[in-house]
Amino acid sequence: MDFGSDNRSGVAPEIMAALQTAATGTAASYGADDWTARIEKKFCDVFEKDVAVFLTGTGTAANALALASFAPPHSAILCHEESHIHVSECGAPEFFTHGAKLAALPGENGKLHAERVEAAIRFWKAGRDHRPYPSLLSLTQLSEAGTVYRPAELEALTAVAKEAGMAVHMDGARFANAVAALGQSPAEASWKAGIDVLSFGATKNGAMGVEAVIFFDPEKAGDFTRRRKRAGQLFSKSRFLAAQMEAYLEDGLWLRLAAQANAMAARLAEGLTAKGARLLYPVEGNEVFVFLTEDQRRALSEGGAVFLEWDLPDGSSAARFVTSFAAADADVDAALALL
Repeated sequence: MDFGSDNRSGVAPEIMAALQTAATGTAASYGADDWTARIEKKFCDVFEKDVAVFLTGTGTAANALALASFAPPHSAILCHEESHIHVSECGAPEFFTHGAKLAALPGENGKLHAERVEAAIRFWKAGRDHRPYPSLLSLTQLSEAGTVYRPAELEALTAVAKEAGMAVHMDGARFANAVAALGQSPAEASWKAGIDVLSFGATKNGAMGVEAVIFFDPEKAGDFTRRRKRAGQLFSKSRFLAAQMEAYLEDGLWLRLAAQANAMAARLAEGLTAKGARLLYPVEGNEVFVFLTEDQRRALSEGGAVFLEWDLPDGSSAARFVTSFAAADADVDAALALL
């Protein structure tokens, strides 16, 4: 009954087996191995076009280095006020961009809206030399509220950004959950909707620890190889990152794992509302934000269910439950039985 975070889950058996296989024998280092070559081709197949792929060990590194590839120090990055890059990365985006300003915007249900972004672009551009100009729009998919940007929402946002000459980054720590929820192809959920660079997450969805930065125009990657090395993210035994990612992408494992997590969140949300709890946001992926009474909180905690208290901007709090690929019907039902 551990719903504290999908980061708390273990490793999918298929990925652990791939790591065991990679652990035997020797292989070229620093990304010159066969595993890395195969996953670069695999990503091109998954996204239906030639892409440039760079593996990192953490999502913070993937986000910060991706942003730094498009945002000069004297520019602004527009993002949601609750986005991970703004709230939970300890200044890494500002550090690796050498000072680009994160311009945080409000948005209902964890999402940005085109009209608000358009107004922010006008504001930042109006200052001429006195304000950082908007160079990049960053979107989180799933959002920090566990909600999904629909195709029309994404296209409206990216159209506004492109009209202003901006690039668009997607923080896809839970990209798999979004694709599984939408039923779209990965291409439709990313570059076909106007995304330029994607931080593609795997760690939250069954990997031991690997993320990817994907440039949908390989020429835009520029000197990313050196940017990654300078950040300490070029692993010497890089085959262990690539082996995880290869197994993750093999035969659609990543989407099956995400679909399981999503299904368990839907089951949990349905059960909680049946017990009288009120949802804070629509449940569209693998996160459930809900208002609980003190008695409900106590019953769950004393019974061994793990969840987080989530502080809200207005000073109140909700309970956050996150289901992982490893969650099962029995886990959800046991937690609900405590209520």
